[in-house]
Amino acid sequence: MITHFVNGQSWTAGAARVGEVFDPATGVVQTHVDLASAADVDTVVAAAAKAAPAWRQTSLAKRTQVLFAMREIVNARRDELAALITAEHGKVLSDAAGEVQRGLEIIEYACGIPTLLRGGFSEGVSTGVDTWSIRQPLGVVAVISPFNFPAMVPLWFVPIAIACGNTVVLKPSEKDPSASVRLAEWFTEAGLPDGVFNVVHGDKEAVDALLDHPDVRAVSFVGSTPIARYVYERGTAAGKRVQALGGAKNHMVVLPDADLDLAADAAVSAGFGSAGERCMAISVVVAVGTVGDDLVGRIASRIGDIRTGDGRRPGCEMGPLVTGAHRDKVVSYVSAGQSAGATVVVDGRSVVPDGPAEGFWLGPTLLDHVRPGMSVYTDEIFGPVLSVVRVDSYEEALELVNGNPYGNGTAIFTNDGGAARRFQYEVEVGMVGVNVPIPVPMAYYSFGGWKASLFGDSHAHGAEGVHFFTRGKVVTSRWLDPSHGGVTLGFPTHT
Repeated sequence: MITHFVNGQSWTAGAARVGEVFDPATGVVQTHVDLASAADVDTVVAAAAKAAPAWRQTSLAKRTQVLFAMREIVNARRDELAALITAEHGKVLSDAAGEVQRGLEIIEYACGIPTLLRGGFSEGVSTGVDTWSIRQPLGVVAVISPFNFPAMVPLWFVPIAIACGNTVVLKPSEKDPSASVRLAEWFTEAGLPDGVFNVVHGDKEAVDALLDHPDVRAVSFVGSTPIARYVYERGTAAGKRVQALGGAKNHMVVLPDADLDLAADAAVSAGFGSAGERCMAISVVVAVGTVGDDLVGRIASRIGDIRTGDGRRPGCEMGPLVTGAHRDKVVSYVSAGQSAGATVVVDGRSVVPDGPAEGFWLGPTLLDHVRPGMSVYTDEIFGPVLSVVRVDSYEEALELVNGNPYGNGTAIFTNDGGAARRFQYEVEVGMVGVNVPIPVPMAYYSFGGWKASLFGDSHAHGAEGVHFFTRGKVVTSRWLDPSHGGVTLGFPTHT
């Protein structure tokens, strides 16, 4: 049984409700997870609230020491964390290791919090008057994270929130909850005081309790657009600061002058990595002009080399989907696209996996001649399905991307610098790649989209993350001439 983590230790809630945690490669329930009631959430938030005053007063030097220690623990045990992710999510070990590495980069960024929280100072703004700015923590903040990145997404928010002086309640996905508990245990080992970082498992009841709780000052969320909108509206109605990152339908535009081998490699990697279960996956390839037949052929030839199977087995490159229900939903989109007239070039429904037949398998799937009105194009599928839409011109491709309700990420493949520069200026999305299929920024830049891919004003991590987890204050001061305070020869300390 996977339990909550509160006040530095495992804690079993009183709700007596549990959820099933599957091994996606075998289809077998491997354990259960404790699901919290609203009353249980109250208990967890109370622990975070109790710890908040002391943690806020903890020096930046001490907070940084904890983060550096956590960095060393995660770095030394990354394989252990990756194995947990693979066991519950299903992604292959190499992909899980990459997730841990990207999360580690956020911890490293948060280690610089003394510089990131540095304010401004203006001397003599008036006679004998000085003014300066500071940023202070919010208090208790909540993080609600999705199943597709059970370590990385919590690490987008938790290290920065803690470094800024807040206490945190994390509600991870109940589908793969173990990674979050392991991170909480490691933070405690790194020296984080009890109650500063807590994990509560649950479903909608726990989410609503966090959104409504008066002691929770801010909420960070990643998930589908309908739920992101719900979290934003309910959270802000309760007076909270909310950043809710929603879904995506990421396009990759391939111009006639592009290196088609490079584009085909990128489309396969970005479309089928992590079985397509990531918000930055490329799900639509926009073939411009005459490149369609050649590009589709190159993509199809590469798909044949992908080995689908248990992510713990050597040589497997794409694992199962997270649950049987989700696999069946993705399959229904493939069938709907075929019925609507799309050409199934590679059919993942007939994949023979390197793993038990009972696993939640769907192989890489390629659809050609997809039209914008088809559900396979309009909806976020969140699976290994790559659609090819053919257009005649750059202008038509741009119109297609900008007309989509999502605005998370996009990419353009071309050898024309002028076309690339024009595209990055004109396209209406939050993250753009030029000959880079998954333009996920480094930790010191912020992650987030536009339009229906983001609700709220702040993106994740980077400078925007620091601003989200703090609030600004400006102090204006006038003092009389100082009196002599005596002499001290001791070395100044900063503890």
